[in-house]
Amino acid sequence: MLIGQIDGPEKLTPSLITAAPCALLWPAAMIVWGPGYVSDTHRHHSVQLVMAIEGRLLIRRDSPDQWMECRAALVKADAAHEVDASSARVLLVFVDPESDLGAALTDEVTKAITPIEDERVARWREQLGDADSLTSATVELWVKRSLLSNRREPRLHPKLHRVLQVMREDLGTNRRISLKRMAAIAGLSESRFMHVFTESIGVPPRPYILWLRVQRACGELMRGATATQAAHSSGFADGAHLSRTVRRMMGTTPMDLLHRRPASRTAFASDFSDATEHV
Repeated sequence: MLIGQIDGPEKLTPSLITAAPCALLWPAAMIVWGPGYVSDTHRHHSVQLVMAIEGRLLIRRDSPDQWMECRAALVKADAAHEVDASSARVLLVFVDPESDLGAALTDEVTKAITPIEDERVARWREQLGDADSLTSATVELWVKRSLLSNRREPRLHPKLHRVLQVMREDLGTNRRISLKRMAAIAGLSESRFMHVFTESIGVPPRPYILWLRVQRACGELMRGATATQAAHSSGFADGAHLSRTVRRMMGTTPMDLLHRRPASRTAFASDFSDATEHV
């Protein structure tokens, strides 16, 4: 779940902030690890890595489909999926497909749900170490070494860099993110902007902005906010509005996130561009 900013015309240097003993914050993506879970069918505008750091998990597109059993799987952005990881300990990576890390993961997604080979997951587990003592520093190093080794620049129309940055900046304000304003920032007509945005991002502006709000709300919840506080800071009318949207887009509820928070660990990350070291 991604909150904060992505690359604009200049690279943004991630700042590390300790939000709680169990959290490490960067400006944009979210990685969560902890107890297993079961989700309803849902979809979101993130490339997602679902990994069992202990045990195995089940994943499928929808209820009529047959379950696939694996240790880890990549889920394409905006693809419907359902997960049963009730008997595993899990690590979940949600990342914006328009970021460097998202582009690297997207290159590996050959279909809506792509299982990861057991041998590769075994190497990842070895790098991460014991699930009970997993730390943000260990996860960050694993991301740099294993997920970003073949990273590339995302395919993004140059007119959209500033637009995406402004969208994220405005989430925490009362400023309206209108089509007219976004088109003006891009220097395009409204119709041309709609075409360029949808072609580059993969979804129109309105559902993309909704996903940014969900990302922000989930981040606020994991940092300790109540459902009502998270809703108001993310542009939702109230906690009920947030709850309905989170269930539809993430297959869970804000209350479930609040209940799981003490047993989970969270790392929020940018696209890791400037945070990546030579390893």
